[in-house]
Order: sequence, then structure tokens, then C-alpha cells
Amino acid sequence: MIYDLERSCPIFCTTSSFTAQVSAGIKFDRGVSSCLKYLEAVPWSEEEEEKLRELFTKLNIDDATTADILDRLTIPTHAESQRSLAKQLICSITTCTDANARNELKSLVKGLLCKSSVYEKNYPDLNKDDILSVCESCVGLLTSLLEEASTTNNTVQKSTKREKDKPLLERISKQVDNINWLLDILLDHQMAEEFVDLWANQRELLKMHENVSPMIRYELSRVSAILFIAMGTRKLHCRSEARLGLLQVWFRPMLLDFGWLQRCKKGLDMKALEEAMGQSLLTLPLKEQYTLFMDWFRCFSKNGTECPNLSKAFQIWWRRSFLRGSETLAIESR
Repeated sequence: MIYDLERSCPIFCTTSSFTAQVSAGIKFDRGVSSCLKYLEAVPWSEEEEEKLRELFTKLNIDDATTADILDRLTIPTHAESQRSLAKQLICSITTCTDANARNELKSLVKGLLCKSSVYEKNYPDLNKDDILSVCESCVGLLTSLLEEASTTNNTVQKSTKREKDKPLLERISKQVDNINWLLDILLDHQMAEEFVDLWANQRELLKMHENVSPMIRYELSRVSAILFIAMGTRKLHCRSEARLGLLQVWFRPMLLDFGWLQRCKKGLDMKALEEAMGQSLLTLPLKEQYTLFMDWFRCFSKNGTECPNLSKAFQIWWRRSFLRGSETLAIESR
């Protein structure tokens, strides 16, 4: 026991007096007590914290200061309280009004909740229902903002309400950023399947998409873009019905908004989006592929580079539809 303390305490007790007291073997109880008081009073690095955990799991030190140190090392929480804390943090971020603080906190919390995080191994599984409930709240707010935008007279908007409209655009963009951030967390934990259904069922948003300015409506396609990329890159696995429902609702709006997305990428990889859109279509039954690929063909022939280039996927669909067997395989492998 003396050896362990002599070996461990100098790591933390950096003052020469404490090191000398312990190493010289001055009265043991006094040495331990002094070392513990020092440990309790100073901040620890993460490496030092781990060494302390190891020390107190091996030794049973009967000292009043020990309880204070253990209170810093352990907290009597349960899985439910940890899940509740995660939800509180997420809700606080999505309602944060300061953009810089919100972005900083998003990066912080996403890093803590990430599956590859060094902290994640000690946490319970993230509660999918909690995250989805926050998603639903953000989608509800987004719907209200789009309704406000769709009922605003554009002429009056430009002439007398320019300053008022700028916050509206920012608020819409904020909610889309929140949704995409939550979606990234769900995708990282492989929990995004139900969000696909949620987004595919936004008929009201789809209807308003037709009535608002392109500079507003393209924000909706930013959400669809994340889903298309996740499906096309095999990060999101969902039922055929869910994929079909999503593409039937949001593929055509994406064709209309692609030009705006190119001009206002906001971190979006457009090449990855084009590739993923084609790959996502190819996961559907051939009959459904026909309908959506023909929609793309008409859009591309009319709008050119303002529309995604799905030529590669279109060729694959054509060959699979009208060529058979080994001939198809030979062509696709070229």
C-alpha cells in the first residue's frame, strides 16, 4: 500500500514538499492525508483522473478527504437521467438564439454523442424517441415559418418589409440546420429510418414548397439532400416503401431546387448529392424508376446544369430495363 501511494501520489502532488514527505516516509497517515487534501484542491487532467480511478479501486483509504475526491470521480446517476440530460442539451441547442454559440455547442454535443467518441462507451444508448420528438418540434416550427413566408405578399415584402424578412429567412435556415444536425446524430447511431417516414409525410410542407420563393423553398431540399446522400452511400437502410415514399414526395422538389443548392451549398457536396440521387432511384422497383427517371429527363433537357446530372444512373436503369442477363452485366462492368 505504501509502495502504491509513493508511486502514484508524486504524479499528482507536483510540489516538492509533498513528494518529499511521501517518498521519505514521514509519518504515513500524515503523508496520505496531505496528499489527499492536495488532490482534492487542484484540477486534474483526464490522464490524472484515470490514474486516480485506478488508485481508488485498488486501495481502501480511510480518510475524510477521500469522500470529497470520490464525489468528483463518480456521480450516482441512472441511465434514464443520462438520457434526460442528453435531451435537455439537444433542446437547449435547437432553441439557442446566438448563432455562434449554437454552432459551437452543436459541435460539442455531437462529438460527445458520436458513436466513435471516447466518451460514448460509458453512456447508455441514445433514446431515439427523444431525438425524434425534437425533430418533430423543429419540423413543426419550420412548417409555421413556411406558412408565414407563403402568405406574405412579395411586392410589399420587397418594398417595406425587407428588414423583417431577413430574420424570417434566418429562422427558416436555423430550423433546417437544426433538423440536419439532429439527422446527422440519428444517422451516426443508425436510427434515422423513422425520420424518413416523418419527412415523407410532410404534405403540408410540400404544398407550401410550390408557393414560396425559390430562395426560401430550397431550404427544404437541404434536408432531402442529407437523406438522399445517406441512402445512396449505404449509410441509411430503410424499407422499400419508405424509400419510395420519400422519393415520390421530395425528388421533384429537389429537381427544382438543385440550381439554388449549387449557389448556396452551405457545406453540401453537390457531386455526392448527384451520385447519391441516382443510386437512390436505382433501389426502387423498375416501374417506379421509370416514372422518376422520366421526370428527371424532362427537367434536365429543359434546365441543363440547373438540374442534377443523373446520366450514369439513367443508363444503368435503361440497361436493366431493356437488356437481359449476361449482356446487362457485361455492359455495366465496362
